[in-house]
Amino acid sequence: MRHFETRFLKDADAFLSELEPKVIKKVLYNIDLAEQTNDPKLFKKLQHDIWEFRTRYAGLQVRLLAFWDKRKTEETLVIACHGFVKKTDKVPGNEIARATKLKDKYFENT
Repeated sequence: MRHFETRFLKDADAFLSELEPKVIKKVLYNIDLAEQTNDPKLFKKLQHDIWEFRTRYAGLQVRLLAFWDKRKTEETLVIACHGFVKKTDKVPGNEIARATKLKDKYFENT
């Protein structure tokens, strides 16, 4: 059973398109798994209603930041807004700020 459906904003699509095909496959596999389970190793809340899809592949820590859109009762959406390769233990504040701006823009335009 799926707990939510994931949609990708333009910035998230652009980020994914720059990755190696094997990395993309692993990221999409993990997102699919996260939609069906409740595993913080795959999908975890950060702050300010921003969440992250987490993928580790060949030493890379790939992150897609996301937020929930629960306005429709028939489906719950998670909107992946953008991604980056994590180089430190903490998610950089500027990445969370960027995700928050994309979230605000999304809700203004939908």
